[in-house]
Amino acid sequence: MNETILTPRQKHLLNIINQSDGLWREEIQEKVSNLYPVSKPTIIRDINILSKKKLIGIKGKARATKYFPKVQNPLLRQFDLERYFAVDPDNRINARRSFDFGILQNLHDPFLPEEINILEKTALSFKAKTVTLGPDLLKRELARFVIELAWKSSKIEGNTYTLLETESLIKEQKEAAGKSKAEAIMILNHKAAFEEMLKAKKDFQVISVSGINQLHNILTKGLGISPGIRRRAVGITGTVYRPLDNEHQIKEVFEKMVKIVNKISNPFEKALIVQVMIPYIQPYADGNKRTARMLTNAILLANDLYPLSYRSVDEDEFKKALILFYEQESIGEIKRLFIEQVKFANETYFR
Repeated sequence: MNETILTPRQKHLLNIINQSDGLWREEIQEKVSNLYPVSKPTIIRDINILSKKKLIGIKGKARATKYFPKVQNPLLRQFDLERYFAVDPDNRINARRSFDFGILQNLHDPFLPEEINILEKTALSFKAKTVTLGPDLLKRELARFVIELAWKSSKIEGNTYTLLETESLIKEQKEAAGKSKAEAIMILNHKAAFEEMLKAKKDFQVISVSGINQLHNILTKGLGISPGIRRRAVGITGTVYRPLDNEHQIKEVFEKMVKIVNKISNPFEKALIVQVMIPYIQPYADGNKRTARMLTNAILLANDLYPLSYRSVDEDEFKKALILFYEQESIGEIKRLFIEQVKFANETYFR
């Protein structure tokens, strides 16, 4: 969606419609007026603009007209991230507060045809590119990639190591002054996980709960995080969404998600689905998002595609994109970041 063509009020109006299963004009005006006091003619004008730009669906005529999200699959509904997060968590319209079992039925075709075309044109063969590099250059490039991945993935989790401090830690085993031992362990665990994935790329052509558990164990080793499926409720900062708290239900939906992913043929779709669904399910007591990012890379490597370092991702934007998925089941923003990172990786590493 080209957001530059809409005013802030129109973006808010579009968010409201996309957070619904259909609204009458009077309902739209009431909800918009909570933030933007507007007249009836102004609302009609804004709705007409969204309609002309084909951003909303319309059914009925005159006073019987109802306005709907353009697409019915929540995954494909578009939101303006800045406008959405201008509202406090407790006041967000129709924000989901609990796990939606119906989401499993919607985990298909997350990319539009034009997006698949972009990804396929961008993607290079990881094996073909790395085999042309000499051993020394390949070693340096792998080291650079691992440093940047470990730094940014850890930073998303609140780690305070700088990129240069991360480089010193990984290359020289030099821990940064004033930083906790746990921060160093987190970074080194990323390095260990990537090296393990690189050695066993084919193991992730078909993913399994046991394989994901092993990846999680490597990423959380030495951090006091319980291994295996969690047995207690967890909360997520910044959202009203609360994952399942029943161990048996968590295990069941986790296994179903794995089966769904293994039936998908497109590796980019597989990678994107695990990137959002593992944090959504929250199968572990902690370390879910970093496990999802590393599993995303394991799937890409298993399919001879470049892994992602996330170096250029804004960590707050990344977190907000995930929260939008938790609350509205919209994959749009995390998908946009995913595509950007695929482009970035293929243009930046192993060249």
